[in-house]
Amino acid sequence: MYRGREGMWSWILHRVTGVAVLLFLFAHILDTMLLLYGPDVYNTVVGIYHNKFFLLMEVALVAAVIYHAVNGLRIIIIDVWPAATRHQRKLFWGAVAVIFAMLIPAAWLIPSPPIVWSG
Repeated sequence: MYRGREGMWSWILHRVTGVAVLLFLFAHILDTMLLLYGPDVYNTVVGIYHNKFFLLMEVALVAAVIYHAVNGLRIIIIDVWPAATRHQRKLFWGAVAVIFAMLIPAAWLIPSPPIVWSG
């Protein structure tokens, strides 16, 4: 039993972020299917995504994907090298550092206007 330590929280967050990404994929498939009803319907629904709440949710989605990916790599390291279990806490906090190092630039770029390249 983890008793609230890093192992328990990483296990819970890994499952929660996995389900969150899966739910997003279902929603993305459904809103893409709206193209079957024409571009006006699709553009109306997708236009809803441009408000501040959905920008915040997009940052949360990127955070979930980054956490799930980095924590998955941490789990692979522990599975491949059993001696790594002795360093469970260090690996967790190292993963947290990598997650924030990746999330900070992503969270800064998401709400900014898109970059338009001109040739």
